[in-house]
Amino acid sequence: MALTTKDIAALAGVSQSTVSRALNNSPLISEETRERILKIAREQEFEFNANARGLSTNKSNTIGVIFPDDYMDFGVNLYYGALHTQLRQTLEERDMDLIIAFQENRFTGADAIKRLIIRRKVDGLIIARSQIPPQTLAFLRSSHIPYVFLHFHQDSTNTGAVNQIYSDHYRGGYIATEHLISLGHKNILCVSAQVLAGADEYEQRRRGYKAALAAHHIPIDEQLILYGDRSFQSGYNLIMQHTELLRSVTAIFAHTDIMALGIIEALRRHQIRVPEDIAIVGYDDIELSSYFHPYLTTVHQPREEIAVLACERLLQLIETKRSRRGKEIQVQPSLVIRESCGALQMHN
Repeated sequence: MALTTKDIAALAGVSQSTVSRALNNSPLISEETRERILKIAREQEFEFNANARGLSTNKSNTIGVIFPDDYMDFGVNLYYGALHTQLRQTLEERDMDLIIAFQENRFTGADAIKRLIIRRKVDGLIIARSQIPPQTLAFLRSSHIPYVFLHFHQDSTNTGAVNQIYSDHYRGGYIATEHLISLGHKNILCVSAQVLAGADEYEQRRRGYKAALAAHHIPIDEQLILYGDRSFQSGYNLIMQHTELLRSVTAIFAHTDIMALGIIEALRRHQIRVPEDIAIVGYDDIELSSYFHPYLTTVHQPREEIAVLACERLLQLIETKRSRRGKEIQVQPSLVIRESCGALQMHN
């Protein structure tokens, strides 16, 4: 049987109304009485009624997380699923719940961000989308609800001063390419992605790739840049469709790990060994990258760090109960060296 406020009142030797005031942080009771009641409630695993508590505190103790529409696509979900796990852990450590939502209801077309705010479902929002409709941004600003952009960099000329935490993808592209150059490679195939407008992370990775080549006086050959859709099948197909390039390149930089795994499978079909014949570096450091041989050298996206920073920034905004100037935090990726680039073999 579920414990009620009447049961807690009997255990604490107070009235039911006193219990209600304690659970809703009312100033009408002493701190000593409140702490005694809350201690009993915790010991008895009493389920606080968030709606009732919200009536007096105007807080739901819930954060809304808005993910991209392609969240469930296999290759994409491997990254965002891990990011979701980190967000959940960080918020639950702070006794907060989270609601996962997407920008638009696929059946009604309703705007989830507006719905969550209007219905007072959340105290703040973490938004992991490359683009937000202008009307939604305007609504966000007018609502005065705290929000933080995560993972995707937002153009401040369109969004105004905002809080955003994101990874430096230019740096990621640079260090991946520079690592291959340090291993003696000059003809490096770049397998990138073309996605929705506004998602410039792949453009940043390409810029990093080109900058590393230029820094080492290696000519940039646009024919050595291929475009896929981030999936395993896309990586596989691009190699199968451009077999003539395999005669000239000695290394491949793939802009997602799942594409890199597809590339390795295609090379295997051509009896091309990795890393002996062609070295491979991926991007994201998904869990699968260390499941299959050769283990994948990759750029680690600091999802743990950006998740923690986003949660901390949002909770800070909620707790101060006043607007703050926008704050941008760019987190640096790192290189995880495994078998597919050949570096470990060179050092053995």
